[in-house]
Amino acid sequence: MLAKIGIHSLEELWESIPAELRLNRALNIPTAMSEIELTQHFSKLANRNRAAGEAVCFLGGGAYDHFIPSVVDAISGRSEFYTAYTPYQAEASQGTLQAVFEFQTLMAELSGMDVSNASMYEGGSSLAEAVLMAMSIAERRGEILIAESVHPEYLATLKTYLANLHCDVRVLPTPGGFLDPELLKKEINSNCIAVAIQSPNFFGHLEEVEAIAEIARQNKVISIQSFDPISLGILKRPGDYGVDIAVAEGQSLGTPLGYGGPYLGILTCRQEYVRKIPGRLVGQTTDRNGNRCWVLTLQTREQHIRRDKATSNICTNQGLYALRAAVYLSALGPKGLKETAELCLRKAHYAASQLTGISGVEMKFNRPFFKEFTVKVPGDVKSLLSTLQDDGYFAGLQTGRWYPELSDCLTVAVTEKRTRAEIDGLAGLLKSTLSANPSGKKQKA
Repeated sequence: MLAKIGIHSLEELWESIPAELRLNRALNIPTAMSEIELTQHFSKLANRNRAAGEAVCFLGGGAYDHFIPSVVDAISGRSEFYTAYTPYQAEASQGTLQAVFEFQTLMAELSGMDVSNASMYEGGSSLAEAVLMAMSIAERRGEILIAESVHPEYLATLKTYLANLHCDVRVLPTPGGFLDPELLKKEINSNCIAVAIQSPNFFGHLEEVEAIAEIARQNKVISIQSFDPISLGILKRPGDYGVDIAVAEGQSLGTPLGYGGPYLGILTCRQEYVRKIPGRLVGQTTDRNGNRCWVLTLQTREQHIRRDKATSNICTNQGLYALRAAVYLSALGPKGLKETAELCLRKAHYAASQLTGISGVEMKFNRPFFKEFTVKVPGDVKSLLSTLQDDGYFAGLQTGRWYPELSDCLTVAVTEKRTRAEIDGLAGLLKSTLSANPSGKKQKA
């Protein structure tokens, strides 16, 4: 190989690197393993983890333990579909393009919006790209108002996106667990570009979406809602509220928890903003023989058009998970989605009633909620969760991890998979744990 590239030693390859920057010793890595040794090694590492299926899972915060019909794996696992890649050569990729087109149609119908793109990375990037889209619509820099009740990691993603774009992010407090429209009226001004909320929000509660969208409209500001796709089986759609851009984390639609990813981002908008939408749009047309076919209608990234006209460089992304979402929704249908949402709603409210029946446990916020809620518990929440985990329950999220002022709170998610026996089991275990150890802290052996 050295002779082929015209040098005599490896040292010649490093000549351009200053001597003081070179590593003058062997790399500190273990010796190579055989395939069987490597398999055994990683199996031991994997066995140190606990999968959601090994315990009763009440975790949420954007990643939910929903049931996935077997048809989702069966179809998405076919070799013709098994890629995340958005096809470049339309005439050779009609099946994949049709699947993406069906995904877009389903997302637009689900959200009540006019247009959906071909997918985004996940919920956080969807929200951030929606804000960039709002900036492009406004054709100026300015201020972004975002509710404190939006997922903190979505907010962190947004701040990363905007770090060098001279656009300020102002977080509006939500002491009652939701954004008060009256507060928004006071804070919104002519410098604002967009208002972003999440409903159901991080605490599980519903926002005053219609009022917020109307305030934004009156002030000529773009309204953005991050929504839970499953909730739209029974709740009003973003488009029906008058929202301009609606985004979501699509993990609930047929994607397993998978240690946090890869997931699926959803972005939909009003027809008038279609030229500003990031990513790609698949469209339906006819070929020269009059046959129905599918093409990439819009590809507004800088590789395809002038950089100053590009919307975003986001492109090839979560095609496989978009397919899974399309299969999931097609399998359930409107009736199945409604039933799933109703089960989540009823079971979550039953769980809330059981948990708040325990002495010292109470709802943190007096707000309507869908499948997730936040409760205040006595004692040390982190230790309490650890104790419950040892007994086979992933009891929820430590809310104070993101909100220090809520260090005594626990956010619980209840999907259609949870049974009455499991909910009663959690309540009974929590009651006995708090009775035996009110501080919640683990006792030393």
